[in-house]
Amino acid sequence: MNVADTELICGILKSSRFEMTNEAANADVILLNTCSIRENAEKRIYGRLGSFKNLKVIKPNLIIGILGCMAERLRINLIEEKKIADLIVGPDEYRRLPELIDVAFSGGKGIGVRLSRTETYDDIIPFREDGLQSWISVMRGCDKFCSFCVVPFTRGRERSRNLNSIVEEVKLLSNRNFKEITLLGQNVNSYRDGVYDFADLLSACSQVNRNIRFRFTTSHPKDLSDKLLYTIAENSNICNYIHLPVQSGSNRILELMNRTYTIEHYLNLINKAKRIITDLSFSTDIISGFPTETYEDHLMTLKIMNEVKYDGAYMFKYSPREGTKSYKMNDNVPEEIKTKRLQEIIDLQQKISFEKNQQLVGNEEIILIEGLSKKSDQFLSGRTDTNKVVIMPFEDNIKEGSYIKVKIERATSATLFGQFREFIYPTENKLA
Repeated sequence: MNVADTELICGILKSSRFEMTNEAANADVILLNTCSIRENAEKRIYGRLGSFKNLKVIKPNLIIGILGCMAERLRINLIEEKKIADLIVGPDEYRRLPELIDVAFSGGKGIGVRLSRTETYDDIIPFREDGLQSWISVMRGCDKFCSFCVVPFTRGRERSRNLNSIVEEVKLLSNRNFKEITLLGQNVNSYRDGVYDFADLLSACSQVNRNIRFRFTTSHPKDLSDKLLYTIAENSNICNYIHLPVQSGSNRILELMNRTYTIEHYLNLINKAKRIITDLSFSTDIISGFPTETYEDHLMTLKIMNEVKYDGAYMFKYSPREGTKSYKMNDNVPEEIKTKRLQEIIDLQQKISFEKNQQLVGNEEIILIEGLSKKSDQFLSGRTDTNKVVIMPFEDNIKEGSYIKVKIERATSATLFGQFREFIYPTENKLA
């Protein structure tokens, strides 16, 4: 989401005749786009701000701005107390960036942190470099109010973009030969444009160009519909991959988290999805050490991991976020216990991922080539539609954006390794 917002911000600034530079030392304005979901993200921003202090000494007129979720939460600390930032702009005030930068250049403080119930930036064309993958925000904000989450307070309430404007943006990306598009929302299942829901939107986007793969994130278990599952099953270029955060395996903890579903509902949804969609893969989010979490609650989380057998997971220790309901709870799980439980979760997920990947050895998988491997120019890297990374030896005739069939020869918990078999040419109906 931050990548998509950064592209949006760049689009706004480019239209006001700002130019990008790759060197901070050459910049007149340095903007840091921020996230408040995890405490570590905020710590990193303070570190980056510290590194720009020296530039301020050399270039006194340099404008440093904080954008995004941290803007509203930390504006007093950053502008009045630490006097680090000249510009503070929240996620619903990006249109005002050129105006607020002018205020900062004039010696004032450019501050825009009001949340909106209507802003979707529907008419703004994001600035995107040419590439393979792109991200489109289809809605903003969230109405779920999970007790640990700051998003409703930093990004506002849910509002959806117009379906036709999103489809037009997909057409623009198709004309530029992008091959994979991810539709973004804090809870995409809640997307609504009049009579159209998220399944309608996903279907409409997938029909623009069958050579483009479509992914989406994030889904909330309460609202994942049968209609959406059938839409995925019926469209071969919608990836067979769903990120479905569970957060905890304990109903008691889920209730404290205000997740609005039970483990029984969640498991029924998983089983239904696997029946409807062939070769479906799941990833999830898990929080370890939520307030009052007992060892028995922790064991329930390990149990659901063993039942679902996720292909991957994002796993975190609970960190209190000021302003949320859980911030007022007694954070009574000691840090060393959180760490120990998190490690057990990580170890189990690595074991499950390894076992699932071993089952693919000997299979032929269709992958979209994303480019050279990060570790060696002698290898290419691609991804299956189930979101598994595949590494294969470099071949001159295989280019970024090619669909190819690869035979899997070995696997780790994170990566598949294979050999090229043949090129695949997508059609209007099937990728294979």
